[in-house]
Amino acid sequence: MINKNFNPFNDVVMESQKRHTTIKELSEADRPREKLLAKGASALTVPELLAVIVGSGTTEQTAVELMQDVMRDCENSLICLNRMTVEDLMQYKGIGEARALSIVAAAEIGRRRSEEKLTDIASLSDGKSVHEYMLPRIQDLDHEESWVLLLNNSMRLIRCVHLSRGGLTETAVDARQLLKHALLASATCFVLVHNHPSGNVRPSMADNELTRRVNKAAQTMNIRMIDHVIVTDGDYYSFAENGKIICNL
Repeated sequence: MINKNFNPFNDVVMESQKRHTTIKELSEADRPREKLLAKGASALTVPELLAVIVGSGTTEQTAVELMQDVMRDCENSLICLNRMTVEDLMQYKGIGEARALSIVAAAEIGRRRSEEKLTDIASLSDGKSVHEYMLPRIQDLDHEESWVLLLNNSMRLIRCVHLSRGGLTETAVDARQLLKHALLASATCFVLVHNHPSGNVRPSMADNELTRRVNKAAQTMNIRMIDHVIVTDGDYYSFAENGKIICNL
């Protein structure tokens, strides 16, 4: 006998009507805010920390699941996340302008904290120390930028000045503006710095010419060019350490 109430599509309908589990319905141990209060921030994964920042998810996903999608697309790299713009983040369903701004602001706070750790560096007289100092400023850039580190006689930093922003492979430096900054800061020497977004630290012909030109201009002003350092996320190239700048300290 056929059951008239039987419907082969019942299972499909019931499945489609299932309501997605929200964060409030998760066990207390799985809720990121409660977990943070109970165990501290260090106990949370990056998606859980981001979920605390954005507050809630969508009807299809919890905030944690939404942030897991974002981090998965970033290959679980915070450096990649920090490179995402507000517009990039808003491509995700559930992330509007306010939430995207919150994530970008949190990333910027983390970057500035990294900078603070380096303010007590004894000196910036070698390529490694320059790389360590500049890394928080350049590691998230997808374009070239030039900076100058203005130093006193003890190689201690007086001021870090942003000189220019360029494209993917090149940035221009005005030697006159650089020296003007040095004179105004009463700096006796300086280190020129720029980044290579490609990750290749080897200097180009343009980099070599820039070094020669700036060094020559500095000598006319009796200001010492200590070094020109090319920095990437994981490495650096020092013109001084490679014998391309001779400076008698």
